[in-house]
Amino acid sequence: MRGARGEGRGAREVQGSKSKRGDRCSANVSAALVKALLLVVLLASPTFAYLKLGVHIGDQTIALRWQELPVRYFVSDQGVPGVTPTDLDGAVQRAARAWEDVPTASITFARAGFTASLPGEEDGMSTLGFEDRPELERVLGATSITVDTVTGEILEADIFFNAAFPWTTASGGEPGRFDLESIALHELGHLTGLSHSALGETELVHGGGRRVLGAGAVMFPIAFSPGNIDGRRPMADDIAGLSDLYPAGDFRRRTGSVSGRITKDGRGVFGAHVTAFNLRTRQLVGNFSLSDDGGFVIAGVDAGPCLLRVEPLDDGDLDSFFDETDRVDVDFLAAVHTKLANVQAGSDTGEIRISVRAR
Repeated sequence: MRGARGEGRGAREVQGSKSKRGDRCSANVSAALVKALLLVVLLASPTFAYLKLGVHIGDQTIALRWQELPVRYFVSDQGVPGVTPTDLDGAVQRAARAWEDVPTASITFARAGFTASLPGEEDGMSTLGFEDRPELERVLGATSITVDTVTGEILEADIFFNAAFPWTTASGGEPGRFDLESIALHELGHLTGLSHSALGETELVHGGGRRVLGAGAVMFPIAFSPGNIDGRRPMADDIAGLSDLYPAGDFRRRTGSVSGRITKDGRGVFGAHVTAFNLRTRQLVGNFSLSDDGGFVIAGVDAGPCLLRVEPLDDGDLDSFFDETDRVDVDFLAAVHTKLANVQAGSDTGEIRISVRAR
């Protein structure tokens, strides 16, 4: 078994902080008995419809996913003030059930019980629990993943929730405390192989950092403020991403895709955020242009007329989405495509070209 351990993009950040988080670590390739620096990276190819976690192997990027379902996980038997181990267990079960309830995805989870082990230990057990990490003053939680570096199969995944923050599992939330269930839902999304969504709106706050005004996906990298419980259910963008990774039934036959290129002054734009709003279902999904020629694909789109919008990635830190941030172009004005995209079930729209203007 060839395993590599990595931690990257699998973090939920606190809003309104000036600090920067570290999100990379080295890993061992055990079968060959050699050490290699591997990054848990984002799949940057228009072949893939959503940002997913992956690993670079030679000149390829391999998608990370679980091959054996259900995903078996343990819950740490250590609580924190305001949250007992039983409370933690319940919040994780509710979050897992929310992902399982996506009818177009086949992901399933199996609770294996409590454990004295802590998340982060390479013990073959996927463990969720608290760790006191006060030095990570922007990170509410993070996911680390052990993968087979040949197949991309996820072998183990651990999630820690930062005990340095105040937590609650109250059904209606609690002022001054972060909602554990919504953060668990976000981190379990990473555990399945999903990366971050850019469907969210923020504003800069005095002294640095951002405040979340609204989010169109639970996989948006910045959390709502303490007391808020809005992030307890996957939204259209989350559902499309999970279903693209673990399709169930006739999902791909019942939905279509939008593809095309984003250009500026005749050249491709890398890292542009492209959204499709379905006028029939009122659902919003998005992706990025993920190649140097500006190519993008948004899959899992409901059939019907869609309004396409392109915008620079300016509502979150670039390295919450991409490793090579210097490639990302944010120097352009948002634009709406002049024609509606007619999405048909089981097919692609064909290449749609959208030109943006420099700021």
